[in-house]
Amino acid sequence: MSQTIEASVLQNPFQNHPYSKKRVRLAVSLFYFGQGVCFASWASRIPDLKSTMHLSDAQLGSILLALPLGQLVTMPISGRLTTIFGSRRMLTIATPLYAFALTILALATAGWQLALFLFLFGVAGNLCNIALNTQGVAGEAYYGKPIMTSFHGAWSIGGFTGALVGLFMVNLHLNPYIHFCIIAVLAWIHIFINYRYLLGWQKPKETEKTKLFTKPQGVLVQLGIIGFCSMATEGAMFDWSGVYFKEIVKAPHALVILGYTSFMIMMATGRFLGDKVIARYGRKKMIQTSGVIISTGMFISVIFPFIIPATFGFMLVGIGVSGIVPMVYSIAGSNTKVSPGIALAMVSGVSYFGFLMGPPLIGYISALSNLRYSYAVIGCFGLLISILVAKISAIK
Repeated sequence: MSQTIEASVLQNPFQNHPYSKKRVRLAVSLFYFGQGVCFASWASRIPDLKSTMHLSDAQLGSILLALPLGQLVTMPISGRLTTIFGSRRMLTIATPLYAFALTILALATAGWQLALFLFLFGVAGNLCNIALNTQGVAGEAYYGKPIMTSFHGAWSIGGFTGALVGLFMVNLHLNPYIHFCIIAVLAWIHIFINYRYLLGWQKPKETEKTKLFTKPQGVLVQLGIIGFCSMATEGAMFDWSGVYFKEIVKAPHALVILGYTSFMIMMATGRFLGDKVIARYGRKKMIQTSGVIISTGMFISVIFPFIIPATFGFMLVGIGVSGIVPMVYSIAGSNTKVSPGIALAMVSGVSYFGFLMGPPLIGYISALSNLRYSYAVIGCFGLLISILVAKISAIK
């Protein structure tokens, strides 16, 4: 099953690649890591930029929507561009742009400027995301066994690193522009060193005439819905876990961050351990099991809203979501009827709506009832994942 990793679908395009599998894997992992560092670097300086521009919470909330808007607007063309130019070339173009877009965020002096720069940051970020996941599918095929979850694990580690570097920069009292320029220079150095080890993607013949707007295949829509449920859960945990521990669990102030931290640690751990489990049991069983684990973790946190069981529940949720999106992307990228870039753009487009809609959904349900009911609803998404994947015969 997974051990063969659909190499025949890709028509064995990497036979003549001059570099070892381990060096290719390291290079692709470093691109995931670098993207995580860039995103976390921006996130770590949001409070400083908010204070500098004297933005209210409502103003900042509206401005922050510009980033996902830039990502969503680019969805229809990012897959097509990756198909035309190849993921290697797109990464060598989009990744420096992403690093440059990070630096100009610090040049904003007014809210509208920050919104404009965030929109551009989102555009560059989506171009990177589709090209990078397409390269991840290629790297997995070249490696000959499942390694996609470890790539996403590298992104998580990059996020941790970027947050720590941001904290260090704040303590050094360096302004965001110098901070972002340092990150951009390091990113460009990394690109210069590692781009040569990336794989050149050869398009299957049947996908060469793919149109810009392709009618989504049923299996890609289903994969997108699975990704939607997983990313909605991630969004709920990112934005509301601290509030849940403060208002529902009634954790002491020093332990409010415990839920978020336990979730993030287990998600990163699951991504580095998941590939071996996938190789043994297959993606279908893994996604089904992950859905059950998500629901179990959420329901434990809802039924027993105390520090120890809630923390354990959040750990289970982290394990559950860790491998779903990487597996969904890997399956979509190995599709035989649509080029990897376009398939990934379709699936990630649907999935990303979950990341956007999850946190507001929590808020709306909480306003009608309370936060425990909100998390119970999100817990049902795990069961939906298990039900949906059981109906997709293409997943093994």
